[in-house]
Amino acid sequence: MFFEKPTCMICDKEIEEDKMVFVQLRYPKSRGFTEIKAYLKSEGKFICENCFNQKSN
Repeated sequence: MFFEKPTCMICDKEIEEDKMVFVQLRYPKSRGFTEIKAYLKSEGKFICENCFNQKSN
């Protein structure tokens, strides 16, 4: 699980580095967290920019 690449929850394409993504997640209960990428991978659902734009139209 630690080495799985993040994928788009709609099209299942792998999220490439330095690409625009949208993340669906619950606002955290704790006040602070240090490892943002780890938190996003464990708690977030990624949507690639193409899928987000298609969904918005």
